[in-house]
This record gives sequence, structure tokens and C-alpha cells, in this order.
Amino acid sequence: MAMDDVAGASSSSGHAAASDASHGWQTVSYPKRNRKQAQPPPAAAPDLALQANGKASVFDALEKRSQERHRALKAASDSRAADLDDARIAAATRGYSDDEDSDEAAAPRPEGEVKKPKKPKVKKPKVTVAEAAALIDAENLAAHLVEISGSYEDKQDIQLMRFADYFGRAFVTVSASQFPWAKMFKESPVSKMVDIPLCHIPEAVIKTASDWISQRSPDALAVFVMWCIDSIMSELSGPAPGAKGSKKVVQQSPRAQVAIFVVLAMTLRRKPDVLVNAMPKIMGNNKYLGQEKLPIIVWVIAQACQGDLVTGMFCWAHFLFPTLCAKSSGNPLSRDLVLQLLERILSVPKARAILLNGAVRKGERLVPPGTFDLFMRAAFPVSNARVKATERFEAAYPTIKELALAGPPGSKTVKQASQQLLSLCMKAMQENNAELTREAVDVFIWCLAQNADSYKQWERLHPENIEASVAVLSKITIDWKEVSPKLSSEALKATVKNLKAKNDAALESATDARKQASIKEADKYCKVIAGRLTRGATCLKSSLLVIGLAAAAGFVLSPDMDLSSEWEKLQSMIASHLSA
Repeated sequence: MAMDDVAGASSSSGHAAASDASHGWQTVSYPKRNRKQAQPPPAAAPDLALQANGKASVFDALEKRSQERHRALKAASDSRAADLDDARIAAATRGYSDDEDSDEAAAPRPEGEVKKPKKPKVKKPKVTVAEAAALIDAENLAAHLVEISGSYEDKQDIQLMRFADYFGRAFVTVSASQFPWAKMFKESPVSKMVDIPLCHIPEAVIKTASDWISQRSPDALAVFVMWCIDSIMSELSGPAPGAKGSKKVVQQSPRAQVAIFVVLAMTLRRKPDVLVNAMPKIMGNNKYLGQEKLPIIVWVIAQACQGDLVTGMFCWAHFLFPTLCAKSSGNPLSRDLVLQLLERILSVPKARAILLNGAVRKGERLVPPGTFDLFMRAAFPVSNARVKATERFEAAYPTIKELALAGPPGSKTVKQASQQLLSLCMKAMQENNAELTREAVDVFIWCLAQNADSYKQWERLHPENIEASVAVLSKITIDWKEVSPKLSSEALKATVKNLKAKNDAALESATDARKQASIKEADKYCKVIAGRLTRGATCLKSSLLVIGLAAAAGFVLSPDMDLSSEWEKLQSMIASHLSA
């Protein structure tokens, strides 16, 4: 019976195998491996060949089994890698110290374990500029300067760099927060700004450094000064940006924040003339200009003033003021800084005497005509153009005028100044500003008194500036007793005669009623002045004749009189009449 069952089973199996398309092959699967897979494999694309023929290839089952085995091995490998990563993370987490900051969550602590107290962070002590400066030893600096002078005997540029490096090491512990120079310069008045940061340096150190600087060549110092200014300006241009998307900025090295200011200040105070050659490069380049950079330029000139007041005033009058205050509509903040520097210069004890003594510097005027013209216009604006700074200009104007007109009468520089100022005054008189016109007329008359050629210059400018000539002729006529002694009678008489001839020619061609009125007014004043000059000459001749007759009569009546003393009295009488 049993055999029959076996036979029956075998027979049924044979029939099933014969009817099975896979010919008895079976697929073996591994459930444990398949469970580790993240997701089941995607369904295979339909076999178009099988759909067409109705049969599958004999090797399809083998290929399918091979793919499943490959996927299982890959899943096992990924599982082992994940286990290793977990182990590494756990080990790294255990390796962190308790006092270190971390954004990761702390590893779980076993029950019963006592939490270790955090170690306090050790903060570096903050060193101020004064504390770092107090540690600089003058003898050590002197030894350093001797060493670099010997090591780089023919290379003064390297010597100056090593000089700056010495102070860089001295202030290396001073952080940027202890010397926020940009903020200090922006918020401090010039009177306080000028002593930053040299007020912290010991006097012995400054003297040692200054004596050494005085032995360097002007060319090497000029290059060094420009290098220092460039270093400061590069920091002021703005900090380097951080990574994209980050709000932090890269903090620049603070070495220049103290050391370069110190060495630059000492150099300019000891050799201020170096700045005169550097100022055209500074004021002529836009990279040094701008409201945020102006405090640095003002500070630099202030350092030169500490060494030589005349040099500082020269830089102010020739470069700073003309560049920044050429227009009345300039920046009020810039104007304020420029005026603060001028006020500090003029407030120095005996400043007026010092500046007048240096009114002409190496053939150049301390206050050139162009600067004086700008300052005069700023001090005498039209009534509706007055600003807060106008009163400050008015207060300083008398000194600026005195410096602009100073010099020995008849000297070359005075003659040159008179020629330039005369044409500038002519333009100022036509600004329809009564106060400015009155001041310009006074300066115009000064020009006539200083240079005989100014009369010819007036004649050339008269046809195009008749209204200005009217203002001058009116002043001479009204204030004749005060003005006429300052002028040359012969030159004025010839000029008035020539102006009358020009008036006649201009009146014939003039078509504008206003211009015709101005020409007639000028001609009227010319006739008055010419008449006074003629009567003055006649009276002078009569006076001399009377004096001569009186002297002769006295000699006849008193033959024993002292001739020498009487002759001196006669000369003085004649001189007084000539000046009248």
C-alpha cells in the first residue's frame, strides 16, 4: 500500500514536471536577508520576448537568483557600515571634554555617576595702549636702532620697516577693542584727536626715536610716510567679508592700529617737511578722499603742526582748504573739521607772530591768493547764504588776510600776489554782494599800492569790468584823504586819463542802458579824481615856492643861523607837504 502511494506520488510529480514551464527548477529565498533591505526591489520590466513567444528562457531563474543574492550582500555590507558609524560617533562623543562648547546633545550619563563641574575658561587679560607703551624701554629701543642701522646701512627703507616692526611687537597684545581708532577719530574734536596715541608713549622713547628719524633721508621718509598712510587707509576701507551667508566679518590684524599711528606721528613731528611733498599725492587721489577718511588727513596735518606750525598751515592753506571748501555748498561735516584744524593752528601761543614770520616759505606764500579769495567769499556771503560756519570764517578772516598780504613792500612775492589778487577782486566785485564788494575794493587798492604794474593791469581789465571799476573809483573819491597817500599820484593820474578815453569809446558802442549808466558813472569819478590830482600838484608847487622864499628871507635876516639844523627842518617841511 505504501509502495502504491509512493508510486502514485512519483507519477503525479512526473506529470507536473512535464507540464511545468520551469522544468522543475525552484527559487530559493532567504527571508532574514530580505528583511534588512530598506524597501523591496522595483518590479522588473515585462519581457516582451516572453509575451511574444509565450515561453521564458531557461536561464531566467538563474539570473533572478543571482540578482537577489547581490542585493542581499549589499544590504549586509550597508548594515555593517552603519554599525561602524554608530560606534565612531559614540566614541567621539565620549572624547569631548565637559568644558568644551558643542552644539550636539550630551551623551547619556550612567545612573549614579556624579556630574563633573565645568572648568572655568581662562580669559586673556586685556592690555591697554598705555600699559603696553609703559613697557617700552628707551635703552632697548636705542640698541635695536643701532643694530638695524648697522645691519642695513645702505637700505634706509628696510631700517624704517624694522623700526615700525619694533613697535608692532610692543603693541601686539593690544586688541582692536582697546584702540578703536576709527570711532575715536570720528567722535573726537581735533584738539583731542591730535594727541592720539602718542600721549601714551614715554618721553624718553619719543626722544630716542625722533633723534634716529632725524638722521634718515627725506626721500626714504617720504616713502615711509606714504606706506603708513596707505596701511591706515586700507584698514579704513572696510573689513574683509566673511563666508557667503555669514554675518560675521574677518577681523584684520591690529598691528597697524597702534604701531603705525605711533611711528607716523613721531616721523611727522620730527620731519614735518616730508608731508609737504606728500600732500599733492594725497589730495589728488580719490582713494584718500571721502568723509570717513578726512579725519585721518586732518590728524596727519595736525601732527606736522606739532613739529612746525608754518608747515602745518602751509598744508592746510595749499591743499586741504582749497580741495574741500572750494564750493559753498560743500559737506558741513568736512567744513567743520577743516575749520577745527585752522582754529587749533591759530590758537597756538604766539601763532600770529610765528605765521607772519613764515608768510613766505621758500618763495611761496603761506596763504596763496586763490585760498584767500575762497576764504574771503566764505567770510562775506550774501545774507541768505549764511550758515553756522560763517561766523567762524569771519573770526579767522583778519588773520588770513594779514597772512595773504604780508611781505616786504615791492618784493617779488608781494608783486606776484598783487597781480593775481587784482583780477580775483575784480570778479568778486561783480557778485552783487555789497559786503564782499567793499572788502574786495580794499584789497584792490592794496594791489595798486604794492605794484606800479597793477595800474596797467587795471586799464586792461576795465572794459570788461566797468562796474568793478566804478566801485574802486567811488572808494578813491569818497575816501580821498585816506586812500590818496597810499597811491602813486603820477600812475593814478595816467590811469584815470586812459580810463576816460576807454569810457568814451565804450559809450559809443554800448546799447544796453544799464551799461551806459555804469560808463557815465565811471567817467564822472574819473573827472573828479583828475581834478583833485591837478589841484594837488598846483598847491604843492605853490607851497614849495613859499617855503623856499621863507627860507631865503630867514637866511638874509639871520646870517649867523645854524645852516645844517635849519636845512634839516626845511627838508622835513617839504617831505610833509609832499605826503599831504
